[in-house]
Amino acid sequence: MKKLILILVLMCAGATLRAQILTPVKWAYAGKRISKTEAVILIKATMDDGWHLYSQNTTEGGPVKTTITFTPDAKYKMIGKTIEPKAITEFEKAFNMNVSFFEHSVVFQQKIKMSTAGPLTVKGTVEYMTCNDQKCLPPDQLSFTVTIK
Repeated sequence: MKKLILILVLMCAGATLRAQILTPVKWAYAGKRISKTEAVILIKATMDDGWHLYSQNTTEGGPVKTTITFTPDAKYKMIGKTIEPKAITEFEKAFNMNVSFFEHSVVFQQKIKMSTAGPLTVKGTVEYMTCNDQKCLPPDQLSFTVTIK
């Protein structure tokens, strides 16, 4: 009987811990063909109120910058770097420096040149860190897949 009670307590504790995992950033991915041989990969982050996501251009010594990495493939190549809109830059006490970040939402864009005219699958990862005015969450990494038709 004691084992049964212990198992029930541990199961409830595990469910409670899972319910407390914060996910203040939601990600969406899309691909848009802009010509027969070029496309744009769109990576959108939407942050909960009060949370922000750091720029790809964050200075070393501060928070973990957003890093988007595309899986190499002979069917496409990157055209330039992943671009982002103008970020908010402010002094953050937590890092004792000016940092660049986004609030509410941001769309990152990467142009690619395709070597095939048919549908194409592009894969990659996003590494990012998010904070609010009280805490920062540990950096996270997500995989993504985008199909261009």
